Amino acid sequence: MDLKEYLEQTASQVDALIDRYFGTACDDLGKASAHLLLAGGKRLRPAVLLLAADAVKKGSSTDVMPAALALELTHSFTLIHDDIMDGDEVRRGVPTVHTQWNEPTAILAGDVLFASAFEFISMAEAPDNTKVRATSMLARTCVEICEGQHLDMAFENRDDVSEGEYLKMVEKKTGALYAASAGIGSILAGGNPSYSSALYHFGQGIGMAFQIQDDLIDLLAPPEVSGKDQASDIREGKKTLIHIKALEKGFDLSPFKRRLSPAEIQDIIAKLNQLGVIAEVQETAENLVKTGIKRISILPKSQERDLLIQMGDYFIRRSY
Repeated sequence: MDLKEYLEQTASQVDALIDRYFGTACDDLGKASAHLLLAGGKRLRPAVLLLAADAVKKGSSTDVMPAALALELTHSFTLIHDDIMDGDEVRRGVPTVHTQWNEPTAILAGDVLFASAFEFISMAEAPDNTKVRATSMLARTCVEICEGQHLDMAFENRDDVSEGEYLKMVEKKTGALYAASAGIGSILAGGNPSYSSALYHFGQGIGMAFQIQDDLIDLLAPPEVSGKDQASDIREGKKTLIHIKALEKGFDLSPFKRRLSPAEIQDIIAKLNQLGVIAEVQETAENLVKTGIKRISILPKSQERDLLIQMGDYFIRRSY
């Protein structure tokens, strides 16, 4: 099975669970909670969790499937709240939850998914002590995601954000949930501490690379490809690695903190390419993936380990 086939299979399994547990909501809050879940998605975090589980104990992915759903619920909760804070109107090709309903309902919808994630962790078929460790890891991860989001917002009012600060923010905001996906998969499957640590840090590295690639996609992909507003990071004044490296080369993106026309966006992209900014940002993401892949070389050879390696490569090859 290649990665594309595995991801399609996993997404189908996760979608079936989502439909089972969230697809029949009748009230507004239930519908709002399910809105982004039902809008689709690649279900990458569940896939990382299931691959990590099978990489340490073949066949354990079936037992930990509820935990895989828990990671998708956590991800969706963060998206709902992020969209409120960022003022985004489109997500996954559909109106954002606060746009479709209102902000108070969207906040509560995110809270419902946050709480439900812990319920689904507890439904995994695994020893109680491993479920306690997994629950603790997910709780700590949610704190880190909030810290990362707060840093991201705080950076908007600063002109001196360093590359190191940006990478720390990305480690918390995005890397942490991929780290938890891989770490929880290993823990629930009975992985030894060395394997669980290796997988956790692998997930962290590829998750950071995923966010950097997401920043590139935000800038380079038209809305019909990304499902989001193009160049929203620049419009919102976010200090991404693109912004930081551009400023180092004398190109300040701050004056573009406003609605941009398609022509203006293309001019910005051309300038960034000319300065070599986009190539440097891509290289940073590639190095994070390479380091992550090295970490899981201690795992026994298996199809699942190979698919995890392919997953890392896929994260930095996603199209725009």
